[in-house]
Amino acid sequence: MAARPLYDEEQDAAERSGAEIVVQALIDLGVDYVFGYPGGAVLPIYDALFRQNKIRHILARQEGGAVHAAEGYARSTGKPGVVLVTSGPGATNAVTGIADAMLDSIPIVVITGQVPTSLIGSDAFQECDTVGLTRHCSKHNYLVKDPAKVGQIVHEAFYLATSGRPGPVVIDLPKDVQVATALYEKPESVSHKTYRPRVDPDMRAIEQAVEMIAAAERPIFYTGGGIINAGVEASRALRALAEATGAPVTSTLMGLGAFPASSGQWLGMLGMHGTYEANMAMNKADLVIALGARFDDRVTGRLDAFSPHSKKIHADIDPSSINKIVRVDLPIVGDVGRTLARMLEAWEKQGRSKADLGEWYRRIDGWRARQCLSFPHSATEIMPQHAIRRLYEATKDKDPIISTEVGQHQMWAAQHFGFEAPNRWLTSGGLGTMGYGMPAAIGAQLGHPDALVIDIAGEASILMNIQEMSTAFQYRLPIKVFILNNEYMGMVRQWQQLNYAGRYSESYSDALPDFVRLAEAYGWKGIRISEQEELDAGITAMLDHDGPVMVDCRVAKLANCFPMIPSGAAHTEMILETSEAASEISDAAKALV
Repeated sequence: MAARPLYDEEQDAAERSGAEIVVQALIDLGVDYVFGYPGGAVLPIYDALFRQNKIRHILARQEGGAVHAAEGYARSTGKPGVVLVTSGPGATNAVTGIADAMLDSIPIVVITGQVPTSLIGSDAFQECDTVGLTRHCSKHNYLVKDPAKVGQIVHEAFYLATSGRPGPVVIDLPKDVQVATALYEKPESVSHKTYRPRVDPDMRAIEQAVEMIAAAERPIFYTGGGIINAGVEASRALRALAEATGAPVTSTLMGLGAFPASSGQWLGMLGMHGTYEANMAMNKADLVIALGARFDDRVTGRLDAFSPHSKKIHADIDPSSINKIVRVDLPIVGDVGRTLARMLEAWEKQGRSKADLGEWYRRIDGWRARQCLSFPHSATEIMPQHAIRRLYEATKDKDPIISTEVGQHQMWAAQHFGFEAPNRWLTSGGLGTMGYGMPAAIGAQLGHPDALVIDIAGEASILMNIQEMSTAFQYRLPIKVFILNNEYMGMVRQWQQLNYAGRYSESYSDALPDFVRLAEAYGWKGIRISEQEELDAGITAMLDHDGPVMVDCRVAKLANCFPMIPSGAAHTEMILETSEAASEISDAAKALV
């Protein structure tokens, strides 16, 4: 086969096909990887990809896996992920990943094929209304009917995906537009006629915020995924401002890693499965400084009981998020990284010193003394929390990137795996998408070829996109999958205990594969850990293998994820592992199984 020729960049004045324009625009935008799956409606673009060697295409085994891989790449690198799928089922399979990226503010650009423009609306083979389907789960979408507009739209899509509050942008390209020719010229600058995100905060609001922080007796920083999205400098600014003010810090699930878990100011994650100290501090604070977070229901619990004694500052780049759920006293619209930097500058300019928060921390230490993340130990079973802690101890010096599926294992990982830096924690927060973790790990491994990338999974979630094992093997990606196998859809079972009197309707996995033999069938190494004394050795064997590994760690079947705020309850109504309510739930579970 002849070598793939590059496009001749000296002939920019020549007309190119719409497909070639797409690929050249991606090259000009610095795209390294495209995650996708070919089909009839995108074959012109695939042919254009074949005739260049600057972009590497990663063949997923299902379009949903391609989108999650692009999300993992984007979340771990800070660069936008790119997806290419065909029309009809290709586009519909991608919708879950698009919705996932929308809720978690992940910058991806999804290019979908479409039937020729003359057939749109005729129920042609593999036709669907992609623009209609994605209108409410994407930041913006396009149906391109003019090949002369293709290049500009691709550049504009990247601008929209990455500016302001990041998110997914969809470009629907009919096949005849891909084949038709037009001139392409790389735009010198890109903008949108109506989208003008405000990045610089109002300095008067910044100065007022600093005064409020200085005057507070019980302040708390409530941080979210917006800080991760704002880049490494935003995390550094958060750490510097926390150090300057002395205020404690908590985080949403999506914000883990923005502030180091080893800091004495760190309270852990807040919300439904957050720590007792974080939730109680939020409840008793007199000032909440919300940074890049959106007050979602998993954080607030019962709204009328959420942080009832506090004034609230909310800094976010998305003005629609402010006062959407919780009324705040001081809104600050702007990039959260710039907002933090301006706050720190104002704090220093005003000559502020660290406040005496001794009484506040004494109360926090009282809540910490409850040791809310403690769990029962077993002489015969591996407790899942213990497995996570041993995994953390074995890998903490290796700067790992951790992805997860969705369920109990996800919450246990958030609780028991300490994160010191941003972009190391990849999980589906807003949509809660089972099957996210392994393809996300694939994307992260491609973005960080030398990094240790581990997907902490459940035996039910991993089956949602199990076919992506083939992708990892094809591209020689040494990802590790660590399955906490309790033979249940664990979080579903836990809710059925709590709310449905232990009626375990369809939450038991009755026909699981042999994960070790499955791993071997896909060319991976398979490891089974069944006994406590095998745990450390099994983790070591996983880390020592230089290829992909799947670990089937058999854990206690009926372990529950605590702390927990029941749905609709207040932060002060947490169920702890040591509480009477938790014991009643566990006893009921054992009696009914």
